[in-house]
Order: sequence, then C-alpha cells, then structure tokens
Amino acid sequence: MMRHRYPLHVHISTLFLTMILLVCGVLTAISYKLSSELLEAAAADRTTQISREAQIEMQRIVEPAEVATTLLSLQQVTQATSLSERLQYLEFMRQALDSSSALTSLYVGYANGDFFLIGHVGDGAESEAAKVPAGAVYVVQSIERAAARARGRFIYLDATLRTLRADDRPDYAATYDPRQRVWFTQAMASPILIETAPYLFFSSRKVGVTLARQGAGGRAVAGADIMLHSLGQLLAKQKATPGNELVIVDSHGYALAYEDVSRLARPAAEADGKPHLVRIDALGVPVLVPLLAAVTALPENGHGRQAQTLRLDVDGRAWRASISPIGRDDSPLYLLTAVPENELMAGALDLMRRSAVATLLVLLLTIPFTWLLARSISRSLGHLADAAEKIRHFDFSQPIAIDSAIKEVNQLSLTMDAMQRTICRFLGISHAVAAEQNFDRLLPRLLAETLSASEACAGVLYLAEGTKLHAAAALSSSGTDLSGQLSAIDVANAGPLLGAALADGVARAGRLQPQDLALLADATAGFADARDAIAVPLLNRQAELVGAMLLLCQTPSDDARLSFVKAFSGSAAVSLESKALIKAQKDLFEAFIQLIAAAIDAKSPYTGGHCARVPELAKMLARAACDDDSGAYRDFQLSVDDWEALHVAAWLHDCGKVTTPEYVVDKATKLETIHDRIHEVRMRFEVLKRDAEISCLQAIISGHDQAPVRARLAAELRQIDDDFAFVAACNEGGEFMAPASIDRLTAIAGRSWWRTLDDRIGISHEEKQRKAQTAAATLPVVEALLADKPEHLLPRRPQDSLSSDNPWGFRMAVPAQLYNRGELYNLAVARGTLSAEERYKINEHIVQTLIMLAQLPFPKHLRQVPEIAGGHHEKMDGSGYPRGLTRTQMSPLARMMAIADIFEALTAIDRPYKKGKTLSEAIAIMSRMQQEQHIDGELFALFLRSGVYLDYAQRFMQPEQIDPANVDVDRLLEGVHHPPPVT
Repeated sequence: MMRHRYPLHVHISTLFLTMILLVCGVLTAISYKLSSELLEAAAADRTTQISREAQIEMQRIVEPAEVATTLLSLQQVTQATSLSERLQYLEFMRQALDSSSALTSLYVGYANGDFFLIGHVGDGAESEAAKVPAGAVYVVQSIERAAARARGRFIYLDATLRTLRADDRPDYAATYDPRQRVWFTQAMASPILIETAPYLFFSSRKVGVTLARQGAGGRAVAGADIMLHSLGQLLAKQKATPGNELVIVDSHGYALAYEDVSRLARPAAEADGKPHLVRIDALGVPVLVPLLAAVTALPENGHGRQAQTLRLDVDGRAWRASISPIGRDDSPLYLLTAVPENELMAGALDLMRRSAVATLLVLLLTIPFTWLLARSISRSLGHLADAAEKIRHFDFSQPIAIDSAIKEVNQLSLTMDAMQRTICRFLGISHAVAAEQNFDRLLPRLLAETLSASEACAGVLYLAEGTKLHAAAALSSSGTDLSGQLSAIDVANAGPLLGAALADGVARAGRLQPQDLALLADATAGFADARDAIAVPLLNRQAELVGAMLLLCQTPSDDARLSFVKAFSGSAAVSLESKALIKAQKDLFEAFIQLIAAAIDAKSPYTGGHCARVPELAKMLARAACDDDSGAYRDFQLSVDDWEALHVAAWLHDCGKVTTPEYVVDKATKLETIHDRIHEVRMRFEVLKRDAEISCLQAIISGHDQAPVRARLAAELRQIDDDFAFVAACNEGGEFMAPASIDRLTAIAGRSWWRTLDDRIGISHEEKQRKAQTAAATLPVVEALLADKPEHLLPRRPQDSLSSDNPWGFRMAVPAQLYNRGELYNLAVARGTLSAEERYKINEHIVQTLIMLAQLPFPKHLRQVPEIAGGHHEKMDGSGYPRGLTRTQMSPLARMMAIADIFEALTAIDRPYKKGKTLSEAIAIMSRMQQEQHIDGELFALFLRSGVYLDYAQRFMQPEQIDPANVDVDRLLEGVHHPPPVT
C-alpha cells in the first residue's frame, strides 16, 4: 500500500496546527471535565437539598399531628361510651384538626369496637362526594356497638359545626372495625405514640400515614390520618430539568410520593377488593425500573444508610441517578432522582462547543503565519533532500555546500558532503572487489584497494586457519609483491598491536613495537620510516575470525581514517567470507554431482566410467566448436557460466538411472530378471528327458522289443538336447532373429511336462497376488514347456504412466505393462535382450533425469542444465525421446551431448550385451545416423574435422579398438548432411 509523501513545510505546519488543536482540545476537555464535575456536584447537592426539604416537609406535616393526637388521647372522649358524650368534644377535635393542613381526620377507636371520627369533607372516598350536602365542611363518622345491632352514622356539619344532615350507614358499621386496623393494634401494644408506615387509606385511596396513641385507661386509641400528597407537590417544584424524575419510595420499592399522584394507586385486585400502592417498576417511568433492585437490596432497618449514585443506560439514553435516604431509621424512606445525562451536562456541552469554535478561530488565524515559518525552515532542507536524491542515484558530480542560518542544517550539509566523498570511495573499492570472481586473485586485489583507500604504504592480508594466521597476500602501495617473505604466525603471538586488535575484535591504530616488526621480517625493509600501523581483524557474520590485515603507515592514523578502515573491514570480511563460501559451495556441488555419477556407474559393473567419460568428450567437442574459425561454428563461443553449465549437465546427464533397476540395466540374457530363468527352463528339459527314459524302461518291462524302444529314446533325447540348445542360444540375444526361429520357439513351447508340486507356496506376497488372477490347477498338472502366464504381467501403476498433457512435454509411447516376464515373449525378442517394457524402462531414465533436474533450484546461469542434460536421446528429425525435439528446438550444447553420449556408448567395452566397437565401426554408425538426421551433421563434421574422435580414442579406448587408418575423414565429410546455419 502506497503512503502519501508531503513536503517538510506541510509537516511542520501540520505539526504546529496539530499542537494548537491538541492544546485547545486538552483545555476543552479539561473545561468539560471540570464543568461536568461541577454539574454533577451541583446535582448531588440539589438531591441532598431535596432530601433535606422532604425531611423538613415530613416533620412539618407530622409534628402538629403528633401534638393533636397526644392531646386527643388525654381527653375524656376516650372514656365516652355513647355518641352524645363524644359529640361534646367535637369543638376540641375540630380545632385540633384545623391546626394542620396535612391532617385529614382525627378519631378514637374503642376497645369494644366503637369508633368516632371527624374529618374534612372531600378527603374521603370519591363515592362519598355525591352524598355530601351543600355547605358541608366537616363530617362525623360514628360506630356504636353497645346495642344488639351495631349502628353506623355519617353526620355532615357546616363551618360552625351545625348539623346539616345525619345518615345511618349500617354497611359502614358492618365493614369497618377499628380493632382490626394496624394503627389500633400497634398503639394498644405501645405506651408511646406510634406512626404507621405509609399506606393507601381505606376511604380516600390516597397515600398517607396514621399517628395513634393509647388513651387513658387503655380502653381506647386516639388516632390521626396525615396525607402525604404535599410531598408530591414538593417534588414537582424541585425538578431541575424537564426530564428530571423524582419519587419517594419505601424500602420495598413502593412509590409514596410522585408529581403525578394518580399513578400511585393500583386498582383494586379481585382477591381482596382493595386498592394497593404501586411499585416503581409499574409507575410507567422506564428509568426507575433498574432502581428497584438497588432499593430493595438496602438494609430494611435503615441503619448506616448513605446516598448512592448510579449511571444508567435506558433505551439508548444515558442517565445519572441517585438514591438518598429520608425519614427515620426504623421506617426508612428513599428519595430517587434520575436526570438525563445530556440535560445534566447541557452547560458543559455548551462550553465545549464554544471552546471548539474558539479553537477553530485560533487555527484560522494561525495558518498563514505557520505556513510562512515552515516554508522558511524547510527551504534549506529541501536543498539537502535534492543532494541526498543525487547521492541515491550515485551522482557525486557536485559538492554539497548549503549555507543555512539553522545550525543543525549547516552541520548536516557538511556531514552529507563528507559522506558523499566517503561513499564514492567506498563504492569504488566494493565494485572493484566484487568484480573479481577468482578467489585466489581476490585476496591481493582486496589488499591493494584497502591500501589505496587508507593511504597506507604497505600491508599484509592474513587468512585464519585454526590458531594460525597465514599470509595470503602482502603488497606495497606500488604493487610490489611481498608475500614470499612472510611466514605463518600464531594468533596468540601476533604482536602487541595485531594481538590486541584480534583480542578485542575491532580495528586498532598505533605505533609498531619491536615484536610487531619482528613478525614482518624482511617485508618492511624498504619502509624504514613506516612506524605506524592499523591492525584490522576480519570477522564474519558469526563474529568468527576469518582473517586479518596489517596496514603500515608513514604517519599516525586519525579517527576518520580509522573509522573508514573499520567500516571497510566489515565489507571486506563479508566479501571474503562470501567468496570463500561460494568457492566451497561450488567445490561441494562439484563433488556431489561427481558422487552421483560415480554412484550410477558403480551401480552397474557394465556401465562404469560412462558418466565420467561423456563429460570429457562433450567438453572436447565444445572446445573444438569455440576454436572453429571457418565452419558453421566460427562465431560460437562459451562464457565461463556456459562452461560450468555444460560441465554440470554432462556429469548429470544420466542421473535418472538411479531409478532404473539394476537387473534391467545389466540384463545379459533374455530370460534374466534378478536371476537368469534359463535354469528353470533347463530343469524342465531335464524332466522331459527323465520322462522319456522312464517311458522307455516301462516299455521294455512291458515286453516290447528293446532295440527299437532304445532307438526311439536316443532320438528323443537328441531332439530334447537340440531343442534346449536352440532355446539357450535364443536366450543369449543378438542383432536379429529370423521368423523361422520364432516359429521353432513356438513349436518347442507347445511341448508339455508334468508339474506335481504346488507353485503357489514359498513365493512373495506380490507374486501370490498375480497368480491369484487364475484358479489353481489340480496337481499333477500338464503345463507348456515355455509359457506366457498371466502372473508374468506386472501392471503399470498410475505414477508410472505419462499423461498427454504432462508438464514436461514428454512424448513417449508408454507400454501397457510395467514388465512382461513371459518366457516365450522374452525369448522371441528380435534384437538384444530387452523386451519393449524393459527398453522403455531403460529409456525412461532420461524422463527421470529431466524430472529430477527440473526440481533442483539451479542459479540463473545454470538454468539451462536440464535442457542440455535431457536432450542426448533426441534426434534432429524429431523422432527421438523423451520430448520429440527437432534440431532447431535444441541448443548446440544439447546436440553436442547427444554425439558424446552415442560415441561413448558405441566404443565402451563394459556393456553386457555387446562388445565395444572399433573406432572405424563407431564412426561409420554415426555417419549413417547423421545422414538419417539422428545427430547434428554440422557437429559430426566438426567432430571429425577437429580430430576430437581420435583424441578421445587415444585417451579412453583400448589399443585394439583404435584403427584410424580405416577412417576416411574426407569421404565421410562429403556425406555430411548440412542443416540450416546455427543460430
């Protein structure tokens, strides 16, 4: 992925503006943080204030009611036994009721079930509103149970307590019993004033609390009902934002005060017919739902209560919530607040927006100034960048001289100018050293270049071998060779200067001591004034010592020269190591390919030396082509890399033979596999002879005339011997087999013999599988004397086949069977000893050669090795194998390989199936081959004209094979087929 590049002034401007933006952003963030904290603190303070005000409101509501309840409990009304007696205290109770706006009613419940109440009209149930007469302000509710039947009455009074109407309410007396109310039972059980937990009043369906106290004598309880609706009004006034939610709940999560009081009561349930308080999860406010679990998890006794703050995410909207305790510890209440975060932080967000606008204005005002300043700073650096670009392109034509007011830029200019000169010198040395391919010539050249660069007057290059340093090169600055005057030295006794450098692993400069001079012997005799030197250890990439240099100087070395030598020594060491490694790898590769060739030759005693002789002959022919100055190859030349490619290809041209079975390569007779099966055939003939003798003796015993019987036996034995001799002769192979001989083989094969032993025991698993293709015969069985049986066929596996679209372009007819070991089939082979399958297996070695060589990662200059090595069985007319190439599709070196391989094969004396040809016979055969366009005619002519054939014969052929007098070169050249000129 490409990265965009921008000028320095753009970077400086961007950096400056980014810093401004970053500073403004940090300040904005800090302002936002502080504002947020202030707003959060203000919200917390406001919650505390609301809690405190709610607490005060509760006290304001409850305290007057407590006084009224206490006074009522002390009145004689608690002793009254009838309604008339109780009405006498009506004025007192009215005044107590009006003393607090939160009081809705005052009443007395008696131990006998009587009840007496005065309350404000309108504070009762909604169903009573229609029954209230006009002008009624108060209502008295009474229950008397002294009579046999309880009596309930409602008395409506005006402001002066004048009775407006009195109604009997039997249902009231039947449904209400003060003794069953919580406030009555708690007050009767306590000597002090009690306060109930907030609950939904029976008559008004509104939330409130009841205060109650036991009257004198313990036979009645005075009570007062207090409405908490004013708390909801208080909460509605305290909303800080439009979305602010406030609610007072008890420890069980039931809502007691909310701005919308209509939501506090849940309709009467069918089970008890009574309305109930609503918990906050049913209040219809989603943000309050998650707070239910937090409230109910608080201790019920309220001890140790502290305010809690929560952050909620409800329906994708962030909220800040708090839970603050109010009320007494024995009856804990909680104020829940929830504020949308965006409303709470509105001030901070507004501040952040204002800061962003201010930042943008600052940036707009700063851009022109920053741009001009950045351009001024980057201009001189731009000139240096241009100079660096020239250095990158190895353009050292102009010195670097830039005068800048910026100190660092000016110093960088001077440094780059010095660097340019150093690189120029360093590259010159490196190129000179790298250009040298010969390792032995590399060493003095490396020393000479180092002397020139370091301005030394003489020097010695040592190579490390074990604990010794051997002087590989010693030169004066004028080029005089001094290496013959030096001997090897021990690393441990390398002198003070060189020894210290070797011990530290870094170059050192200093005065030569007598011990240093003693090691140089006569090499420095001509440099009496050279008393300073630089000792340079040469370390490879593993920090191992590979050599050292001692540079003699006429003047002390400064830091710059020492630094340059140190830097160059690393490059010299790497170059030295690389060249040595390359040489070692080439030597190893050379030994390896010769090892493979030797292994192939050693695999068969009949082909020994073939892989070694073919490279010699191929290179002799290639050298003749390079030396030719008049024929078709007068412009032909080989580079060093080409010679190496030919050498490698010639040695590896038969490497595929490692895959060819030895018994095929060495097959001397037609029936030979791992062993020669002629012995099995001979045994069958022996059986026939024994059978003939047995038949003769049985005939004589039976009374036949002995003379004619024995005559027939003698004739039959002669025929058997003659037939076997014929079969044995056919087994030896030859250049031609007449059809009559094949007919006789077929006739002999038709004779039969008796087999009485099982031929499916004691054999290999593979052979058992082949025999299993046919059913086993019942013994004894009559069999043909020579047979082609199904088990003689070895099927070809998929990996042994070649597809028409194979990646190597092989075009060879592949036999259907891998091997056919049929006896008659093999004995009928017309030429040589190999069957078609075995001949393909022999020829297949070139297929394997190309496949094996194609898999090797040859370097670029050896990429043609597979083509050269794999073409020696191709023919100029395209009838060869494995790819059916024509002359124009083959390189000259590949065509040379074909001639070398054929000539060596014809003249070799170590083949099992033939004798080595004489020189004239081999040349005659090759002459016919070139006329038939099997080999290159031009190369064959060069082979003859240059005398390569005779040079090879004198080096590698037996004396009795060499008959040059029988080789008429001029006549043979007249019959040479001349193809188009080589390109």
